[in-house]
Amino acid sequence: MSLLSLRDVTASYGPSQALFGVKLEISEGEVVALMGRNGMGKSTTIKTICGMLPASSGTLEFAGENLRGMASHRIARLGVGLVPEGRRCFAPLTVEENLIAAARPGPWDFAMVAELFPRLEERRDQTASSLSGGEQQMLAIGRALMINPRLLILDEATEGLAPVVRQEIWAAIARLKRDSGLSILVVDKTLRELAAVADRAVILNKGASVWSGTMTALTPELKDRYLGV
Repeated sequence: MSLLSLRDVTASYGPSQALFGVKLEISEGEVVALMGRNGMGKSTTIKTICGMLPASSGTLEFAGENLRGMASHRIARLGVGLVPEGRRCFAPLTVEENLIAAARPGPWDFAMVAELFPRLEERRDQTASSLSGGEQQMLAIGRALMINPRLLILDEATEGLAPVVRQEIWAAIARLKRDSGLSILVVDKTLRELAAVADRAVILNKGASVWSGTMTALTPELKDRYLGV
Protein backbone atom coordinates (compact mmCIF):
# COMPACT_ATOMS: atom_id res chain seq x y z
CA MET A 1 0.00 0.00 0.00
CA SER A 2 1.27 3.45 -0.92
CA LEU A 3 1.98 6.00 1.78
CA LEU A 4 1.26 8.84 -0.67
CA SER A 5 -0.97 8.41 -3.70
CA LEU A 6 -1.89 11.00 -6.32
CA ARG A 7 -4.16 9.90 -9.15
CA ASP A 8 -5.18 12.16 -12.03
CA VAL A 9 -4.68 15.32 -9.97
CA THR A 10 -5.47 18.66 -11.58
CA ALA A 11 -4.99 22.13 -10.08
CA SER A 12 -5.21 25.74 -11.19
CA TYR A 13 -4.01 29.19 -10.27
CA GLY A 14 -7.24 31.10 -10.74
CA PRO A 15 -8.30 30.63 -14.37
CA SER A 16 -4.93 29.18 -15.39
CA GLN A 17 -4.71 25.40 -15.14
CA ALA A 18 -1.28 24.18 -13.99
CA LEU A 19 -1.71 20.45 -13.39
CA PHE A 20 -3.39 18.26 -15.98
CA GLY A 21 -3.31 14.78 -14.48
CA VAL A 22 -0.48 14.04 -12.07
CA LYS A 23 0.04 10.44 -11.00
CA LEU A 24 2.49 9.76 -8.17
CA GLU A 25 2.92 6.91 -5.70
CA ILE A 26 5.39 6.71 -2.82
CA SER A 27 5.67 3.66 -0.58
CA GLU A 28 6.97 3.49 2.98
CA GLY A 29 10.75 3.98 3.03
CA GLU A 30 10.95 4.80 -0.67
CA VAL A 31 12.84 7.72 -2.21
CA VAL A 32 11.21 9.15 -5.34
CA ALA A 33 12.65 11.87 -7.56
CA LEU A 34 10.13 14.27 -9.10
CA MET A 35 11.71 15.51 -12.31
CA GLY A 36 11.03 17.78 -15.27
CA ARG A 37 12.15 21.03 -16.82
CA ASN A 38 11.43 24.35 -15.11
CA GLY A 39 7.77 25.29 -15.19
CA MET A 40 6.48 21.76 -15.72
CA GLY A 41 4.55 21.53 -12.45
CA LYS A 42 6.94 20.09 -9.85
CA SER A 43 6.56 22.83 -7.23
CA THR A 44 2.84 23.09 -8.00
CA THR A 45 2.47 19.38 -7.31
CA ILE A 46 4.23 19.84 -3.97
CA LYS A 47 1.98 22.78 -3.09
CA THR A 48 -1.05 20.64 -3.88
CA ILE A 49 0.19 17.75 -1.73
CA CYS A 50 0.78 20.14 1.17
CA GLY A 51 -2.59 21.87 0.89
CA MET A 52 -1.21 25.24 -0.22
CA LEU A 53 -3.04 24.95 -3.55
CA PRO A 54 -6.36 23.10 -3.75
CA ALA A 55 -6.70 20.26 -6.20
CA SER A 56 -9.48 20.81 -8.74
CA SER A 57 -10.00 17.09 -9.30
CA GLY A 58 -8.36 13.74 -8.76
CA THR A 59 -7.40 11.73 -5.70
CA LEU A 60 -4.81 12.70 -3.08
CA GLU A 61 -4.30 10.30 -0.20
CA PHE A 62 -1.69 10.09 2.54
CA ALA A 63 -1.62 7.14 4.94
CA GLY A 64 -5.20 6.39 3.94
CA GLU A 65 -6.40 9.96 4.62
CA ASN A 66 -8.02 12.07 1.93
CA LEU A 67 -5.97 15.28 1.55
CA ARG A 68 -8.48 17.06 -0.69
CA GLY A 69 -9.64 20.20 1.12
CA MET A 70 -7.46 19.55 4.17
CA ALA A 71 -5.64 22.53 5.72
CA SER A 72 -1.85 22.63 5.44
CA HIS A 73 -1.27 22.41 9.19
CA ARG A 74 -3.39 19.28 9.40
CA ILE A 75 -1.45 17.69 6.54
CA ALA A 76 1.79 18.47 8.37
CA ARG A 77 0.41 16.83 11.52
CA LEU A 78 -0.37 13.69 9.54
CA GLY A 79 3.36 13.42 8.92
CA VAL A 80 4.27 15.45 5.83
CA GLY A 81 7.43 17.49 6.34
CA LEU A 82 8.23 20.12 3.70
CA VAL A 83 11.60 21.69 2.95
CA PRO A 84 10.41 24.50 0.68
CA GLU A 85 12.27 26.02 -2.22
CA GLY A 86 14.08 29.10 -0.95
CA ARG A 87 14.48 27.71 2.63
CA ARG A 88 12.13 30.23 4.31
CA CYS A 89 13.68 30.04 7.74
CA PHE A 90 12.34 32.34 10.44
CA ALA A 91 15.00 35.03 10.08
CA PRO A 92 14.83 36.71 13.53
CA LEU A 93 14.72 33.42 15.45
CA THR A 94 17.78 31.48 16.54
CA VAL A 95 18.67 28.10 15.09
CA GLU A 96 17.30 26.37 18.18
CA GLU A 97 14.11 28.45 18.13
CA ASN A 98 13.55 27.63 14.44
CA LEU A 99 13.80 23.94 15.24
CA ILE A 100 11.65 23.81 18.36
CA ALA A 101 8.98 25.98 16.73
CA ALA A 102 8.06 23.02 14.52
CA ALA A 103 8.79 20.20 16.97
CA ARG A 104 6.37 17.34 17.51
CA PRO A 105 6.85 14.22 19.63
CA GLY A 106 9.05 11.52 18.16
CA PRO A 107 12.66 10.43 17.74
CA TRP A 108 13.79 13.55 15.87
CA ASP A 109 14.85 16.17 18.40
CA PHE A 110 17.55 18.84 18.50
CA ALA A 111 20.25 16.31 19.37
CA MET A 112 19.41 14.09 16.38
CA VAL A 113 19.26 17.03 14.00
CA ALA A 114 22.60 18.30 15.33
CA GLU A 115 24.10 14.86 14.78
CA LEU A 116 22.97 14.98 11.15
CA PHE A 117 24.14 18.59 10.74
CA PRO A 118 26.83 19.38 13.37
CA ARG A 119 27.05 22.99 12.22
CA LEU A 120 23.59 23.62 13.62
CA GLU A 121 24.88 22.73 17.09
CA GLU A 122 27.73 25.22 16.61
CA ARG A 123 25.23 27.90 15.49
CA ARG A 124 22.36 27.07 17.86
CA ASP A 125 22.24 30.56 19.43
CA GLN A 126 22.70 32.50 16.17
CA THR A 127 19.74 33.95 14.31
CA ALA A 128 18.79 32.30 11.03
CA SER A 129 19.48 35.57 9.20
CA SER A 130 23.16 35.35 10.19
CA LEU A 131 23.66 31.89 8.65
CA SER A 132 25.16 31.13 5.27
CA GLY A 133 22.87 29.81 2.54
CA GLY A 134 24.07 26.27 3.13
CA GLU A 135 23.51 26.51 6.87
CA GLN A 136 20.01 27.88 6.28
CA GLN A 137 19.29 24.88 4.05
CA MET A 138 20.49 22.52 6.78
CA LEU A 139 18.21 24.39 9.20
CA ALA A 140 15.23 24.06 6.84
CA ILE A 141 15.80 20.30 6.58
CA GLY A 142 16.23 20.01 10.33
CA ARG A 143 13.03 21.97 10.93
CA ALA A 144 11.10 19.58 8.68
CA LEU A 145 12.58 16.58 10.49
CA MET A 146 11.56 18.04 13.86
CA ILE A 147 7.88 17.45 13.03
CA ASN A 148 8.86 13.76 12.94
CA PRO A 149 7.41 13.17 9.48
CA ARG A 150 6.64 9.95 7.66
CA LEU A 151 7.25 11.73 4.35
CA LEU A 152 9.98 14.33 3.81
CA ILE A 153 9.56 16.57 0.75
CA LEU A 154 12.67 18.37 -0.50
CA ASP A 155 12.00 21.06 -3.11
CA GLU A 156 15.31 22.08 -4.77
CA ALA A 157 17.27 21.44 -1.58
CA THR A 158 20.68 22.07 -3.18
CA GLU A 159 19.83 24.92 -5.54
CA GLY A 160 22.27 27.83 -5.44
CA LEU A 161 24.64 26.22 -2.94
CA ALA A 162 28.40 25.84 -3.21
CA PRO A 163 29.53 22.40 -4.45
CA VAL A 164 30.99 21.35 -1.10
CA VAL A 165 27.74 22.24 0.69
CA ARG A 166 25.67 20.42 -1.93
CA GLN A 167 27.67 17.29 -1.21
CA GLU A 168 26.95 17.67 2.51
CA ILE A 169 23.22 17.89 1.78
CA TRP A 170 23.30 14.85 -0.52
CA ALA A 171 25.26 12.90 2.09
CA ALA A 172 22.58 13.75 4.66
CA ILE A 173 19.82 12.62 2.28
CA ALA A 174 21.66 9.34 1.66
CA ARG A 175 22.01 8.85 5.41
CA LEU A 176 18.30 9.50 5.94
CA LYS A 177 17.49 6.90 3.31
CA ARG A 178 19.86 4.38 4.85
CA ASP A 179 19.11 4.88 8.54
CA SER A 180 15.73 6.53 9.08
CA GLY A 181 13.20 4.58 7.02
CA LEU A 182 11.64 7.86 5.93
CA SER A 183 9.83 8.15 2.65
CA ILE A 184 11.34 11.02 0.66
CA LEU A 185 10.13 13.00 -2.35
CA VAL A 186 12.98 15.03 -3.81
CA VAL A 187 13.05 17.65 -6.55
CA ASP A 188 16.46 18.53 -7.93
CA LYS A 189 18.22 19.07 -11.26
CA THR A 190 21.39 17.06 -10.61
CA LEU A 191 20.83 13.67 -12.19
CA ARG A 192 23.99 12.04 -10.87
CA GLU A 193 23.16 12.79 -7.25
CA LEU A 194 19.50 11.85 -7.72
CA ALA A 195 20.52 8.52 -9.24
CA ALA A 196 22.56 7.75 -6.12
CA VAL A 197 19.61 8.12 -3.70
CA ALA A 198 16.33 7.69 -5.60
CA ASP A 199 14.60 4.33 -6.00
CA ARG A 200 12.31 5.65 -8.71
CA ALA A 201 11.63 8.80 -10.72
CA VAL A 202 8.46 10.45 -11.99
CA ILE A 203 8.76 12.94 -14.83
CA LEU A 204 6.31 15.80 -15.31
CA ASN A 205 5.80 17.55 -18.62
CA LYS A 206 3.36 20.43 -19.03
CA GLY A 207 1.68 19.61 -15.74
CA ALA A 208 1.13 15.90 -16.35
CA SER A 209 2.96 12.71 -15.42
CA VAL A 210 4.56 11.35 -18.59
CA TRP A 211 6.99 8.71 -17.29
CA SER A 212 7.70 6.68 -14.18
CA GLY A 213 10.40 4.12 -13.58
CA THR A 214 13.71 3.32 -11.96
CA MET A 215 16.63 5.68 -12.37
CA THR A 216 18.50 3.02 -14.35
CA ALA A 217 15.62 2.92 -16.84
CA LEU A 218 15.97 6.65 -17.53
CA THR A 219 17.45 6.49 -21.04
CA PRO A 220 19.37 9.25 -22.84
CA GLU A 221 16.36 9.65 -25.14
CA LEU A 222 14.06 10.31 -22.19
CA LYS A 223 16.55 12.77 -20.71
CA ASP A 224 16.77 14.64 -24.01
CA ARG A 225 13.01 14.68 -24.50
CA TYR A 226 11.88 15.70 -21.02
CA LEU A 227 14.83 17.01 -19.04
CA GLY A 228 16.85 18.93 -21.60
CA VAL A 229 20.20 17.40 -20.62
